[in-house]
Amino acid sequence: MKPIMVETSARHIHVTEEALEILFGKGYKLTNKKDLSQPGQFACAEKLNIVGPKGTIKASILGPTRKANQVELSLTDARTIGVSAPIRESGDVGGTPGCKLVNPDTGAEIEIAEGVIAAKRHIHMTPADAAEYGVVDKQIVSVKIESERTTVFGDVVVRVNPNFALAMHIDTDEANAACAFGDCKGTIIL
Repeated sequence: MKPIMVETSARHIHVTEEALEILFGKGYKLTNKKDLSQPGQFACAEKLNIVGPKGTIKASILGPTRKANQVELSLTDARTIGVSAPIRESGDVGGTPGCKLVNPDTGAEIEIAEGVIAAKRHIHMTPADAAEYGVVDKQIVSVKIESERTTVFGDVVVRVNPNFALAMHIDTDEANAACAFGDCKGTIIL
């Protein structure tokens, strides 16, 4: 099976239009700093402090805005700020812990009641990619990453959508454990 690009997804924040206006002002628009591999997604120049019971860390906002606020952390990040983040697929934030989000430049802040997760490792695919790899949406697969610390990641969810670009996403803890840096590729093991 042909290898898939593996990308490290560092801690980041998704905000609603309402949260953006509270934190940055009425009518504020996010500043695209860098386009990401997934079509229409971009890293923003704007950063926020994520405040938990034990500490604070800073993270970039990813655009565009979403229907729900979401903070994606590695499990190490979550422990650092004192939040018990469950491992969930992006968008599945019901019943998750919350935190405070603070604009470090103005002090504007909001408290989100839920939305802090550690993102479940996943592969983005188009329907054509899924057909080529012989997988379906929501299927769980394993992926072997060849590196100085060759690793097989189990429990990888396949996410199929015509608007996706083929890429596997892991968090910084997982990337560090597998030495998955730079031009890294993984192979699906069914």
